[in-house]
Amino acid sequence: MANLNTAVKVNYNKVTGKLKHAQHGSNSCPALSNHSLIDFSEEFKKMNFWGTRTHDWALWNSGQRMIDTHFIFPLMKMDPTDPTNYYFRASDDIIKLAHGCNMRVFYRLGTSIEHTSYNGAEEHYNTLVPDDFEKYAEVLAGIIRHYTRGWADGFEYEDMQYWEIWNEPDLTNRMWCGNMEQFIKFFVVVLKRLKAEFPELKIGGPAMTWLDKNYFTDLLNACKEAGVAPDFISWHYYGSNVEQLVEQPVSARQLLDDLGFTKTETCINEWHYLISWDGVQSSASTDLRQRAMLGPCGLHGIDSGCFNLAVLTGWQSGPLDTGFYYGAALDGAWGFRDENRQETKNSHSMKMFGRLLDEADEMVEATPCRAINTIYTLAAKAKNGKDARMLVTDYRGESETIEIEIEGLEDVKEVSAIIMDNEHNQVPATVYWKNNTLTLVKNHYGSAAFYVTFER
Repeated sequence: MANLNTAVKVNYNKVTGKLKHAQHGSNSCPALSNHSLIDFSEEFKKMNFWGTRTHDWALWNSGQRMIDTHFIFPLMKMDPTDPTNYYFRASDDIIKLAHGCNMRVFYRLGTSIEHTSYNGAEEHYNTLVPDDFEKYAEVLAGIIRHYTRGWADGFEYEDMQYWEIWNEPDLTNRMWCGNMEQFIKFFVVVLKRLKAEFPELKIGGPAMTWLDKNYFTDLLNACKEAGVAPDFISWHYYGSNVEQLVEQPVSARQLLDDLGFTKTETCINEWHYLISWDGVQSSASTDLRQRAMLGPCGLHGIDSGCFNLAVLTGWQSGPLDTGFYYGAALDGAWGFRDENRQETKNSHSMKMFGRLLDEADEMVEATPCRAINTIYTLAAKAKNGKDARMLVTDYRGESETIEIEIEGLEDVKEVSAIIMDNEHNQVPATVYWKNNTLTLVKNHYGSAAFYVTFER
């Protein structure tokens, strides 16, 4: 029986399943327009992302005509069956760079977000409702055909399986200038057309701003009436509640099953720690932006990094099929470097999780021992068939040490760990191993994460 100090009990004799790499994706992209003249490709490789989603890539590569439908096919009056009416070169090159970072490409069809204003009023140019849904669907078919069937001097990428119809249609004007009924009709027309030509691919969407069950119910019922089913539904989350984000795929899975879409996957393809939107936008005052970005609670701080690891840990035992963190451009609010071009806690957290996926494969049982627990533990057997690994995250906890009782590692010869906290990034940590009990020592209260290595 665990003593009163035990936070978690881990049993390496009880395998619970394989680690799910597809939950560890991002919206990151290597840059064609790299104004900092720094190649971050090797750092992306260390994060070991399963895939990357193409949304907003045109924004991170200023001046480049890429990814967005209006850049690839700029004149809707032209013939979508004629390959000379498309411009693919910039998109081709950045997709090659993504593959060079060992990331599959999850392609968002449509447009990047449009934060535009003119004379003090919002004006929008690329999020307007298409005049001809059927023709727009033909253009999208041309884009998919180029990357999966070699059309228009294209490619046959076997790993470009996921194709998403639009992004955040519930974000009025900035992403869709029409109403919900118009979008649902548009979605059904496009989905039916694309599935007719590409039944082997996974086509879905529409990347809602949140898990709006009413909207999804209406969308799915319209699909059912049209005799077509999306291969996945997708939505976003910006917040700081770990349990809420971990529970959402469970709720979405239940909704899909209740409506008869048992084969439709769940996908959270933008998610990020966020306390408040105040100060996040680049137009904010310097003081406000500093408070939003820096410090333990900031967007680049230790709470953010540990939130990431807690969420990724929680998802592993749930039904989420694919996940994509909104780590986006190299720099900026959603990037992996701060205002001083130093790597953020978000970057280090993704490297820690990526390392676990690289070194381990089978999850084992980890049971919390407290009713209210800030500790999230992901324990796994190493791929070499002998050693073990463990990722331990304390999200906003106040304890000075973390005690874990472990079964099944009685013959361990050496235990070591690295720590990420407010002052340190993946440096050696103080650990004690005695009587099958692991004690991890924090440098101070608050959020911290440990990557533990057991060698036999």
